[in-house]
Amino acid sequence: MQAVALHPEVIVARSVKWQTSCTLLHHGDETFLVDSVIYPSELELLPGLLAQAGWGLSGLLVTHGDWDHVLARLVFPEAAVGVAETTAARLRAEPGVAARQLREADEDDYVHRPRPLSLGQVQALPVPGKLDLGDSELELIPADGHTQDGMAIWSPAHRVLCVGDYLSPVEIPWISEKGSRDAYLATLARLAPYVEQADWIVPGHGEHLDAQRALAILREDVAYLEALGEAGADAPLPLARRDRAQKKIHAENVSRVTA
Repeated sequence: MQAVALHPEVIVARSVKWQTSCTLLHHGDETFLVDSVIYPSELELLPGLLAQAGWGLSGLLVTHGDWDHVLARLVFPEAAVGVAETTAARLRAEPGVAARQLREADEDDYVHRPRPLSLGQVQALPVPGKLDLGDSELELIPADGHTQDGMAIWSPAHRVLCVGDYLSPVEIPWISEKGSRDAYLATLARLAPYVEQADWIVPGHGEHLDAQRALAILREDVAYLEALGEAGADAPLPLARRDRAQKKIHAENVSRVTA
């Protein structure tokens, strides 16, 4: 796991698996942890990061309900978990799915965990909406399209934008089984003005980005998704994201857009 401070009150940790990111946002006497890293040895380092910074955890925030973003509950079992209303509805409709998918991924990677994943009760947050962070506020932005649910999180006090599984430098736009190309494009349009004013953008997969690079990725992603609707399988992938894994994602996208 890698960890880097983007701001005296912002720490980003990135997992070895899929470069999955989580972010600590601190202001005043409150701290939220957004999303999660994956492996047990990485998760176990998160309390130490908090202690080293001298911050107490106020709660967990999850950008969307995919299993690789909800694992912080394994090391903070008593923490409150805040999710978008759409994610709360998804988790109610899919009880146990995240835990099952985690078990399957752990079997593939030969990973043992000391306890099973249990999300328990989650707090459904109105999105769009605001959430207090010390004497500042986080802005919660609708972010569906990759999945049927989700939110991005804008911290104006830090000029940091956590976007979940959007604007990734390592992964092309991925339309899940219940995602939507049109909704994905709408989310990118919604995120654009926040990206323009951010110092840092933290994608769910890949390293943090400055605004210039994030805007370039946003333009590439819009071009890809528009071409996907017009050309299907012949849509060109972004130049820096054409490896075997991305071609597999592209094939999934084609099957969902043309079905």
